[in-house]
Amino acid sequence: MRTTAQSDVGKLRKLIVKHVRDAFVDDATIDGQWQRLNYYGRPDLRRAVAEYDQFVKLLEGLGAEIEFLPQDGSVTMDSLYPRDAAITTDRGIILCSMGKEDRRTEPSAMTGVMRRLGSPILGSITGAGRVEGGDVTWLDRDTLAVGQGYRTNDDGIRQLRRLFGNDVQVVVVPLPHWRGPADVFHLMSMISPVADDLAVVYSPLLPVPFRQFLLARGFGLVEVPDEEFESMGCNVLAVAPRVCLLRTGNPKTRQRLEAAGAEVHEFAGDEICGRGAGGPTCLTRPLSRELA
Repeated sequence: MRTTAQSDVGKLRKLIVKHVRDAFVDDATIDGQWQRLNYYGRPDLRRAVAEYDQFVKLLEGLGAEIEFLPQDGSVTMDSLYPRDAAITTDRGIILCSMGKEDRRTEPSAMTGVMRRLGSPILGSITGAGRVEGGDVTWLDRDTLAVGQGYRTNDDGIRQLRRLFGNDVQVVVVPLPHWRGPADVFHLMSMISPVADDLAVVYSPLLPVPFRQFLLARGFGLVEVPDEEFESMGCNVLAVAPRVCLLRTGNPKTRQRLEAAGAEVHEFAGDEICGRGAGGPTCLTRPLSRELA
């Protein structure tokens, strides 16, 4: 079996998560942070733990090996969403620099776990550069799409290009203003690859040149309906080609995925997804996948 870190659709072998009980900690932490972090509502800790346990059980049942980030007083509730803190490559981990100021400590908090797992650090985004992992998705092993917006800037993208050199094509996707800099809007808010030739998209916000690029590359597009964009129908985690996790409450997206030949597994995410606007891709930092 050969593995790669440069895929978002290969069979998931190993990933990092942070259990909600270690991110939210207790009711006092939730009360002190949820409004400052711009959550859409106050999470219920008991319900969040139950949802998260179901999510982990689902991942384990699909064959993924899970590593848990520990509780850490240097980070906030947002550390529930570890994808944003790092980018995986076959040469090592790139530590991000978060566009959201309250999340700036998350990449350094993740470093120790990465080293314990034997994942070398390829580099870090530094200075005025900003990159968040939710703005980054592998379209294939040699092509990385990067959203340019309020969480990922020009300087961060230039640094990514230097770290990759000539090994990876970096495709820059300008992001819309949408609801402004305080809102959670990443590239993966409007696209989730689920196979080398299939992606879930919300076309009303997708830049025309990027949509045309996907079609020219042979991608079939599963269109998320307007009424399922807010419930994160576009945020889909591939655990293998055409095998994916989807938050409950997106029946049309599920139907369209299944019509495209995908196997869909649902989980309840009102507390762990809906409150902080982070879907199943955000809840995970995949480390290795099987090559097709």
